[in-house]
Amino acid sequence: MVLIASSFGIGACSHLAYYHQAVSGHMDIMSRREPVDSVIADATTSPDLVRRLARALEVREFASRELSLPDNGSYRSYADIGREVVTWNVFAVPELSLKPKQWCFPIAGCIAYRGYFGEADARDYARRLAAQGWDVYVGGAAAYSTLGWFDDPLLNTLVDRGEVSMAGVIFHELAHQQLYVDGDTAFNESFAVAVQQAGVQRWLALQGNPSQIDGYRRSLRIRQDFVTLVQDTREALALVYESEDSDARKRARKAGVLEGMRVRYEVLKASWGAYPVYDPWFEGELNNASLLSVSLYADKVGAFLALLEACGGDFDRFYARAREIGATESAQRRATLAANPDCETGS
Repeated sequence: MVLIASSFGIGACSHLAYYHQAVSGHMDIMSRREPVDSVIADATTSPDLVRRLARALEVREFASRELSLPDNGSYRSYADIGREVVTWNVFAVPELSLKPKQWCFPIAGCIAYRGYFGEADARDYARRLAAQGWDVYVGGAAAYSTLGWFDDPLLNTLVDRGEVSMAGVIFHELAHQQLYVDGDTAFNESFAVAVQQAGVQRWLALQGNPSQIDGYRRSLRIRQDFVTLVQDTREALALVYESEDSDARKRARKAGVLEGMRVRYEVLKASWGAYPVYDPWFEGELNNASLLSVSLYADKVGAFLALLEACGGDFDRFYARAREIGATESAQRRATLAANPDCETGS
């Protein structure tokens, strides 16, 4: 998850409050940082936190050594921010379209969500967008990336998670430092998820725990079932929105498609052994924005994983080819990924 709305520049006055919360929220977190080694050495640190932080440092070293991710100061300090979520991200999509609203920022460029350090601020903004007719969704995140402009710390929101989740998020956020394409959120997030998934599997292989590896692979299969459900639903909605029906008829058909999605989810969940992992997501409103919050992180993951395989699992070659693809015009970028590209740069 990338969030940069920073002090590097202030936009129009109407955006001043937004930039103020972004800058102050980020700087508050930066002010809480302590070197991980110092926290571990502190006699007042709980044994459980010592264990988690020591493991986090092992993950961090693995990320640079085995995954060729940036070797810098990120995730070598720790900050307890006193809450379970670090940012809340607002997604917005027109009621009868799948094209997301974009927000543009200094440094980060244009992205398909807007992040807040305060939940109340995020939900207030979402309510104002909804009043204008947008479909909206607010989702919390355990981490965010400054794309290497700052040394991002380990947060309690991340360290308090299980080891697999923690490792995955570290790999994901460092991947954003490795490659980031201005204006293409789906490319950036799918690339980072691919690095995350491949990296976690390599990390678990190193640990030599077959049951843990099997559990993670099962979670990926379940995730893919869910992603396929979201993709199928978006395709069905695209047909509705592109039709010649009246807006009233489109709204009725949209409601039917989303209700059908709920029914299909229950069938899927039963096939998983009643595993309720996505129940909280379905308890919220289903709309174009909630679907977007999933698809941005999923649509191109398969293509990136196939590219990594084509590169023989060599992350340096994979990054070079992905960087080359990312440098092309957006339509060519999408077409190249859709065609399962080979690993040779310059091809």
